[in-house]
Amino acid sequence: MRKRAHSMAEAAFSETPFQQEAPRGRHARLPFAFSDDFRGKVLRDEPMSRHTTYRIGGPARWYVVVESLDALSRTLRECARQDVPWTVAGQGSNLLVADAGYDGAVVVLSGEFKRWSFDEEACRFTAGAALSLARIVQEAYHRGVAGLEFAVGTPGTLGGALRMNAGNRTDWIGSRVDSVTTFGIESGLRRYHGSDIEWGYRRSSLPANEVVVECEIACERGQVARIQQKMDAMLKRRKERQPLGMPSCGSVFRNPEGGSAGALIEACDLKGRRVGGAQISEIHGNFIVNTGGATAADVAALMKMARDEVMRVHGIELQPEVRFLGFA
Repeated sequence: MRKRAHSMAEAAFSETPFQQEAPRGRHARLPFAFSDDFRGKVLRDEPMSRHTTYRIGGPARWYVVVESLDALSRTLRECARQDVPWTVAGQGSNLLVADAGYDGAVVVLSGEFKRWSFDEEACRFTAGAALSLARIVQEAYHRGVAGLEFAVGTPGTLGGALRMNAGNRTDWIGSRVDSVTTFGIESGLRRYHGSDIEWGYRRSSLPANEVVVECEIACERGQVARIQQKMDAMLKRRKERQPLGMPSCGSVFRNPEGGSAGALIEACDLKGRRVGGAQISEIHGNFIVNTGGATAADVAALMKMARDEVMRVHGIELQPEVRFLGFA
């Protein structure tokens, strides 16, 4: 029986999805008028290829780095006032930006959103959403704190990890969350208990119109040697099975229930297939790498090829894990 799932990105796999780039010019003349006390910076027509692990992507109409909650609030309110679409990006590790760019504001958290602390008695981290996931993992290791070994080597920020419920088949970050604090224009600051959030495979129920700003992560005491052993095993597995030396966004498709997207793609004999500067990795079928000069259209064409072949051969429709930005 053929399996079919629907998602927001499904439209991206129509017959001419990635040939139609985002319309430009709608917001070309809308300035961000912030006063001198704005904590952050605003760049216009900033190439997103500088801010994604793919090293791909056209210009964002506005690229706004905010270093305080006040700066974030003022940015979102300015976007709402001028009807400018916005999105939050972390380190760009799960992002494919259209070659024509994004006609809106890309908001990046920095400054106070990178702060963190550790409660020795409760064995709990409190950390800002802009902190890298790798930093938390290393801090846990150095303190002999167990529970985050599964995330070693995982790129991106804590905020992105929470949105995507980063992890593997047996361990995921949502299972460690005590609370998540978000900010929205209408809601202001809102705190969710971890048990109030629905944690699914590569998703969470955190509202899309609220920005994750902070979280609390519960761990437990462990033996440093055992923690290091687990981390070393995870890193070895990644190095052996993933093309870590080439620009990519990580896994491009979600694993179907009970299966492996990479195995399905490899069974279609697509390893090594190229379009322009993009290639389906010869190491892992669920990675598309930038071999040099790849465009978003190249990557998208390979994704469509893989999706179509897996559907034809296996009757399973793969769903994207990578996040699209700026596509029509």
